[in-house]
Amino acid sequence: MIRYSEVVLPGHPDKLCDAIANSIIEAVTSIDPVGYGHIEVSVWDYHMWLTGGVVIAKPLPKSFEEIARETAIAIGYDASNIFDANKMEIRNTVCTEIGDGRKYTGYVTDQCISVGWAGYDDKVDFLPPEHFLCRRFAAAVTESCKKGLLKGNGPDGKFLIRIREEGNEWHLEHILTTIQQAESSSLTNLTLKVFKTLEEEYREIQSKDPRWKSNWDQVEGLVNPNGPLVHGGPLGDNGQTGRKLVMDYYGPRIPIGGGALYGKDPRHIDRFASRKNREAAIHAVKTGAKSCMVTTCYAPNIPEPVDIRFDMEGRGERLPNMHWNHNAKD
Repeated sequence: MIRYSEVVLPGHPDKLCDAIANSIIEAVTSIDPVGYGHIEVSVWDYHMWLTGGVVIAKPLPKSFEEIARETAIAIGYDASNIFDANKMEIRNTVCTEIGDGRKYTGYVTDQCISVGWAGYDDKVDFLPPEHFLCRRFAAAVTESCKKGLLKGNGPDGKFLIRIREEGNEWHLEHILTTIQQAESSSLTNLTLKVFKTLEEEYREIQSKDPRWKSNWDQVEGLVNPNGPLVHGGPLGDNGQTGRKLVMDYYGPRIPIGGGALYGKDPRHIDRFASRKNREAAIHAVKTGAKSCMVTTCYAPNIPEPVDIRFDMEGRGERLPNMHWNHNAKD
């Protein structure tokens, strides 16, 4: 069976927006655990827009604009990159209210269909192996761009991989990499460094999991097949919060239900339900199921899900004392 997965690096404009939205939410909940937040971010060129709403018990020590800029710089968009976040023009239209966020976070404010999935085992983080591998490759390249062989490149980029799954054997067949490169970096040199970084990561994974069967010299690959990519990030593409849902969940093989994971407070039903469903699915696999998909449906102002469904391959246990009730203490 042929399997595919795609993941983007933290500097991709969509993930940049996700990171900024989440940084604002984290700032809110760090000083007000029951604070409410719903943040949307969009970016193009040196223009960024912040929208949404926040209810918090007391003012934040930093402005949303400061949080946004600091997040972009931490990702790698500093003065050394062709896109320098210090130059961004940030327009903040977030409605901020000093008050009790529990009037929004204390109950289910929206309807929701949420899916949590788990399969295989902990060696692939209970994810489809193709999605696990794609995430590991992306993380390895991100780390290398910060302080390794690829330092100075990135932080924008994409990965797409193809594997062939044959029973309990997985054969990596193809890797497509698009990565932002420094102006001084040649495409040939970049390609060599990317493949070296990926090879080291793949061999590390193979050493701990014999199901990965392909020898590295059997793997085909492409790096920046459209030519050198220097003007990455918001200089090359627009970005918006919540546009990478399939990547954020389980890859294209598993249905994801609905709801974004970024830019919403942790008690928002999209995030709450997806977290609880994932916990229940992992427990089912740990106790005997080959795979498990947990689906819950919530209605506004009703704390219990109006429907819960377990779809298991094999036999596993339902998680005892599972807090399906939104009002239950985590």
